[in-house]
Amino acid sequence: MKSAAQMQLVDGTTAVVRSELMRKLMAMVERVAQHDAAVLIVGETGVGKEMVAKAIHQHSLRCGKAFVDVNCAALPEHLVESELFGYEKGAFSGADATKPGLFELADQGTLLLDEIGELDGKVQAKLLRVLDGVPYYRLGGSRKVAVNVRVLAATNRDLEEEVRSGKFRRDLYHRLTQFPLRVPPLRERPDDIVPIAEFFLHQHAPSAKFSEEAKEVLLRYDWPGNVRELKNVIFKVTLQEKPGTQEIRASHLPAAICGLSVNASTAALDGNLGDMERQMIFQALARNGNNQAKAAQQLGISSRTLRRKLQKYSRDGQGAELQSALGSRSAHVQRYFRAMIEVPIVLHVDGQQIDATSVNLSSGGLAVQCAATLAHGSTMDISFTLPDTTSPIEAKAKLAWTAPGGLAGLSIVEIHPALERELHQWLVERAQAEGAADQH
Repeated sequence: MKSAAQMQLVDGTTAVVRSELMRKLMAMVERVAQHDAAVLIVGETGVGKEMVAKAIHQHSLRCGKAFVDVNCAALPEHLVESELFGYEKGAFSGADATKPGLFELADQGTLLLDEIGELDGKVQAKLLRVLDGVPYYRLGGSRKVAVNVRVLAATNRDLEEEVRSGKFRRDLYHRLTQFPLRVPPLRERPDDIVPIAEFFLHQHAPSAKFSEEAKEVLLRYDWPGNVRELKNVIFKVTLQEKPGTQEIRASHLPAAICGLSVNASTAALDGNLGDMERQMIFQALARNGNNQAKAAQQLGISSRTLRRKLQKYSRDGQGAELQSALGSRSAHVQRYFRAMIEVPIVLHVDGQQIDATSVNLSSGGLAVQCAATLAHGSTMDISFTLPDTTSPIEAKAKLAWTAPGGLAGLSIVEIHPALERELHQWLVERAQAEGAADQH
């Protein structure tokens, strides 16, 4: 059996590769990296598209320059253009200083546009011109800016279908796909499952190992959320076990993972898994304020698959159950509930403590008012205490966007399951309270 290869990437991320499929993909990555062609990286949510992009940069002639990544889906619509292309002082209310865009920050280096399918038509048109090497204006600017950037794009959408339906520009699609790369889902490369699981396990419990039965369970599961789901499962398993646990058995793994090995009739098994799947979908929608895109990403499925399942539940007469799971909020608030609240937030960035104040709060992240300047894409530890509670909520977050006046958006990327439940419960109660107030 071939051993698993490990590759250190530009930000310290480790890529674990054993399967023949991934070995061939990474060999292709090394060849593509030597050219400056735009690359479109496609694949399901959680397969490792960002890891592939970092590998391209690392093997390119631009490896000594900046690698800048931006999640287009995480940028508020009114900030997309100013984030990508920057703005001049006085361009709009609150623009107290000139701000270079992400293209300028990536000059001579590589820019990854993750979730490229989320860009609206206006930004797509300007992006096309920049990719063709045409200098552009910052927002409110009168002087053209010229940059030399290698652009990589990633998406879990079917962009060809988006082009046919008129949602994505055909000329931009062809410009981005000078070289397409498909990252296979985890279920197509089972040889990678155990080595990746062992890598994540050793990060949190260096002396622990999986039993043979646990490995068999990991291999039997379909992993719809791919590597991201596998990482989260191992993280939760290690948190829930006693310190010093030497062996992770099948019984330690979540019921949803072990469900495929239960000795039961096929009909009963299908029914149980169907119920479990439905509850997981309802809970994900509730956690994300009925935001289907976020719920689908959390579940590791496409938005199209989620919509199809919701339509099936509606046809089967389960719409009332879904409504109950989401509570009695109005349609607008159900879509994405954010609690407008000001609480002190403590950020720890690169060993420094920064004090901030929240502007709003959701299960996926928060907007804060912060006097300090945060670097794009920086990760940090955050801590805050919710009203009427005593224990702090602690999590890891990543800077998603910034705006004039010291505003910044933070996406929660890692949080203890118990704290996640506490935050979710507080938001549900807050949403219900506001819903009750709306009805009076």
